[in-house]
Amino acid sequence: MQPKLLLPALIYAAITPVTVSAHPHVFVDTGFALEFDKNNQLVQIKVTWQYDEFYSLLITEDLFLDSDGDGKLTPSEAERLVGFDTNWDEGFNGDLEIRAGGDLLTLSGPVNPTTDLVEGRIVSTHIRQLEAPMGMQAGPFSIKAFDPSFYTAYEIILPVTLSDNLQGLCLLERIEPDIVGGLAIMQAQLLRLDADADLEENDIPLMGGEFATEILVTCPAS
Repeated sequence: MQPKLLLPALIYAAITPVTVSAHPHVFVDTGFALEFDKNNQLVQIKVTWQYDEFYSLLITEDLFLDSDGDGKLTPSEAERLVGFDTNWDEGFNGDLEIRAGGDLLTLSGPVNPTTDLVEGRIVSTHIRQLEAPMGMQAGPFSIKAFDPSFYTAYEIILPVTLSDNLQGLCLLERIEPDIVGGLAIMQAQLLRLDADADLEENDIPLMGGEFATEILVTCPAS
């Protein structure tokens, strides 16, 4: 469920630079490994999250891990940390959207989670399986990692890879969001509304998805 936002606050956000109005609290370096089967069908995506040092410290302290502060976990501590970020509420999409030819794909919940502490930063991985495998010709595949409320900021700076059988065959593109244009559109939408208008009913988007980096994977049709 999306949080209720006051119209004046959204107008302020729409006309104020992102560096002032947007305040994520958790920063996550993100990477993806797209896995295709022998028939060149996309079957799953492995997601890697590397949390910022401060959030990692909060989590390890909350779970009473790394008591010696050396930035490393004992085997028993590592086992306790696994899955700390994959116990999702029903309906949560994992802050991930994958589209094929513009259509949103249905993904499983997280499977095969792993977690480690590397130089004071928590690094976790999990796999999201496609409900229905998609042939590479069904693309282009669009991948976005974002929190609609922008509480968590995902930056795709870790590797994005394809299965070995598609290396050199498909094109990987990184598309940065149009921040200025997006804010201008949002401002125009908000200024047309009455101050008491219901933002959800008027399809006013939260910032996260509008300003998320997109990874585009384009493969040959045959």
